[in-house]
Amino acid sequence: MMLQQFIDNLVFIVQHLRVQDAIDMILVWMVVYRILVLIKRTGTIQMLSGLGVLAIGYILSIWLELFTFNWILEKFFSNLFVIVVVLFQAEIRRALAHIGSNPFFTDASTIQETQVIEEIAKGIILTAQKGFGALVVVEREIVIDYHIEFGTEMEAKVSAELLASIFHPESPMHDGAVLIRNGKINSAGCFLPLSKNPALDKNLGTRHRAAIGLTEETDALVFVVSEENKSIGIVQGGHLSPNVELGDIRKALYETFGLKYKAFSQQGDLS
Repeated sequence: MMLQQFIDNLVFIVQHLRVQDAIDMILVWMVVYRILVLIKRTGTIQMLSGLGVLAIGYILSIWLELFTFNWILEKFFSNLFVIVVVLFQAEIRRALAHIGSNPFFTDASTIQETQVIEEIAKGIILTAQKGFGALVVVEREIVIDYHIEFGTEMEAKVSAELLASIFHPESPMHDGAVLIRNGKINSAGCFLPLSKNPALDKNLGTRHRAAIGLTEETDALVFVVSEENKSIGIVQGGHLSPNVELGDIRKALYETFGLKYKAFSQQGDLS
């Protein structure tokens, strides 16, 4: 009986569905989808959870007749739109810019992404060969603005030579990290949060602890170069893979950019 009623209601809806209704549903789905993607990218689920707790408190204040508490929360939610804009202004600005530039497709072609990958990989190898300490952060889905202290804004094209020059000991930005966002060097001289994991090797330096600390909080890919022994480490998900080679660097970058990795002959790559 219930199944037949459900089928009848479904048939009724389909028969009376207008083209405008279909467009309306598609637009609503797109907005909801973009909001969910934005939440995932920014890692702001904690703030949304806090708003959810306040909403539950508001409902309970009505049931339990907590008049003063209810008045405070009512004033809060009456200005919710403004509060959301203030809390998420950076994310909203970034999302609108992304939609305006290219709402459905990625910003860079596969060829451009491949060029960026090669320049990053060569830059890291070149930095290690010169004996410069380095931290290179490649942002992925979660925006890391809440987790780092920004340095000098650059918005520069990625090149191996530029990466090496940034980490030159006489460069004013050599102590911080380079942030690569959307295929460009977004900023340099950034400071990352140190890991608080007590189980880490006591011999790990500040750079390694900073790389691990950031990846414990975000899904970023971090390359760390030791100036003492010229070794390169890859850090993901709070895990350090030490003493990696060029092929490992390329593979990690290709996976980060969502491209199929093909092994290269290393002969002549850095010439």
